[in-house]
Amino acid sequence: MIPHGALHFHPNTANRPATIMVHELPDPHWPTREAAAQSRLFSPVELGPVRASTRSWVPAMVPWRATEEGEVTQDVVDWYGRFADGRPGVLVVEATGIRDIPSGPLLRIGHDRFLPGLRRLVDEVRRRSGGETRLFIQLIDFLSIRRRPEPEKYFRRFLQLHPAHREGLRVWTQDDRWAKASDDEVREGIWRAGESAWSAILDDREWEDLQFGARQRVWDMHVPEIAELPAVLPTLFAQAAQRAESAGFDGVELHYAHAYTMASFLSRQNDRPDGYGGLPEARVRLPLEVYERVRDVVSPKLAVGCRFLSDEVIQGGSRIEDACFYAEAFAQAGMDFLSVSKGGKFEDAKQPKVGEAAYPYTGPSGLECMPTVRMESTPFGRNLPLVRQIRDRVHAAGCATPVVGAGGIATFAQAEAALVAGDCDLVGAARQSLADPDWWLKMRNGRGEAVRRCIFTNYCEGLDQKHKQVTCQLWDREFERPDPGGGEPKRSHDGKRRLVPAPDEGSKP
Repeated sequence: MIPHGALHFHPNTANRPATIMVHELPDPHWPTREAAAQSRLFSPVELGPVRASTRSWVPAMVPWRATEEGEVTQDVVDWYGRFADGRPGVLVVEATGIRDIPSGPLLRIGHDRFLPGLRRLVDEVRRRSGGETRLFIQLIDFLSIRRRPEPEKYFRRFLQLHPAHREGLRVWTQDDRWAKASDDEVREGIWRAGESAWSAILDDREWEDLQFGARQRVWDMHVPEIAELPAVLPTLFAQAAQRAESAGFDGVELHYAHAYTMASFLSRQNDRPDGYGGLPEARVRLPLEVYERVRDVVSPKLAVGCRFLSDEVIQGGSRIEDACFYAEAFAQAGMDFLSVSKGGKFEDAKQPKVGEAAYPYTGPSGLECMPTVRMESTPFGRNLPLVRQIRDRVHAAGCATPVVGAGGIATFAQAEAALVAGDCDLVGAARQSLADPDWWLKMRNGRGEAVRRCIFTNYCEGLDQKHKQVTCQLWDREFERPDPGGGEPKRSHDGKRRLVPAPDEGSKP
């Protein structure tokens, strides 16, 4: 008999890139002011009821600046105000929790008490952008994930004993006394037996809980709150969307991407037997029900769309054909925009250290989500071919739903070429906008040579992984320049990094 521990799958060992090289930043081909004015990038676009003045889009990024209770702080207001200085067509506020539950310094919208802070954020973006930037908020639900435990604590406190553990320990030790031993004795016996025994005695899910930390899945139907998700989530998302509209946002982006609840319903791995898993038609059912409930309760003036994956990039995950099916369903249901991402999953994440939680952007799928200059093939515009397939499918279905493309886009030439070729309708640039929030306005004013260019090392992602205040390594080269409000720059909790980049006095409208 082969111990089942010998068959345990270790996600972080799969699909490693064969070759690593360092890619040069592409030639930006910055436009003159006149060329920018004639470009597609700086032309308007309709997102359902909302008109964006340009096709520039700053995707949601979590800066970890909220309070531990999920409240807006002055640092949050400063962060979004700084992006508004660059006057992007659309600015999307970070993934914001729809439940009123502890989630660290992540914004929440699960209760009316969050509204005053969110209104202050909206007002600041309006003021700093001269009313030009359309402000959306990303709404997210996520399931429980625990930190990787100390083995002793795991066996003594967390392992749920069942007969197979007793039998496994008996076989391993060749000692029949474990059949009648107390639960505490069995726990102690497994712990004392050591790692070779653990691998043989634990089942695959238990072994993963020990090595990576326990994590809920949407197909854990034995867990009551998981089984009830289809009955609960539409209302939670709808209530959050109502609050977003009350706070003054122009639109909401339903977070159906990456490692979180709604993306997991869309995954090929979702085999729920209750009509919400299995075939693509069943997997897309809850995302459509969430959208329909949201659309029912908000006014026709609010744009409602979603962010979803073109490819999960994991073993047994969804691929582009799934994404195209979902995109057609979303467009025909009436969504006002579709924002496309890729990867960013727990299943192939690196093993965390004891006491830390798994982070879904550390494995191959995470690299596809946030490509860097150090990878096998070019990171720049890497996901546009998949975005093009999605957009073509939407158009073939008779819909004109705008599609947002992103992934290593950081120059005017890239953005304009993608739009002209029909790869996408809007261009999302997170890391380049983080490196230089003014870059959109600098391009419009014919000052592209002044753009602070992202070097795609994912320094920012490393801070996000540790839930530290996210900054850009390029900002600190101007550490002594004053903040936009004047005076000394605000610094991170450790005093080593500035919280917003220095102002650019040359990019006035």
